[in-house]
Amino acid sequence: MTTQTILITGANRGIGLEYVKQYAESGQQVYATVRDPSKATALQQLAAKHTNIQILALDVGDVSAIRALAGQLSALTIDTIISNAGTYPDSAFGKTDPQAWLHAFQVNTLTTYYFAEAFLPQLRRANQAKLIAMTSKMGSMEDNGSGGEYIYRSSKTALNMVVKSLSIDLREFNIKVAALHPGWVRTDMGGPNGLIDTETSVRGLRQVIEGLSSAQSGEFIAYDGKRIPW
Repeated sequence: MTTQTILITGANRGIGLEYVKQYAESGQQVYATVRDPSKATALQQLAAKHTNIQILALDVGDVSAIRALAGQLSALTIDTIISNAGTYPDSAFGKTDPQAWLHAFQVNTLTTYYFAEAFLPQLRRANQAKLIAMTSKMGSMEDNGSGGEYIYRSSKTALNMVVKSLSIDLREFNIKVAALHPGWVRTDMGGPNGLIDTETSVRGLRQVIEGLSSAQSGEFIAYDGKRIPW
């Protein structure tokens, strides 16, 4: 298997950290971004075991920082970008913070778009590159039967539309784009009652990414390969 270059955001914990672990163990070159590398203890320990992990500082909520990173990595060919970093502010009717809402859109929604824009040259060099946005079933309008969680839900629904548009606009460059749902995972964000662990989730997600076809570009897909209604 040819070694590929994978860039993963939000790599300090949970699903992002497990992505780094599994891709590194499979021999891929991994670029792992975190807001503050000095505090990413688990990631630092993982990188100490694998020479194919490079840790990079990045605040995904800062568009200028995304562009600067693209400049720093301008010579790379990147096969897959996994836009994983996210935020989940609590919100209920009558209890939403407008600044938290705007920040969630900056992190959860805009990041994937600006990565596509900034890293287009690196992705184009790969021929058949993939841009993966980690979304959530909570962004599905059809699946919403409980209401609430206005901030997180709306930011992920908007992300899904960004993915759909990118899949059309990047088609001419042979770049596949998909919105992937990791399942309800036991992480700091998902909580202790999640139905699956990070290893199971990421193993399934990697299979979906590896098998992603041009016909599937722009789709909303779960870690087990099943399509999710918008």
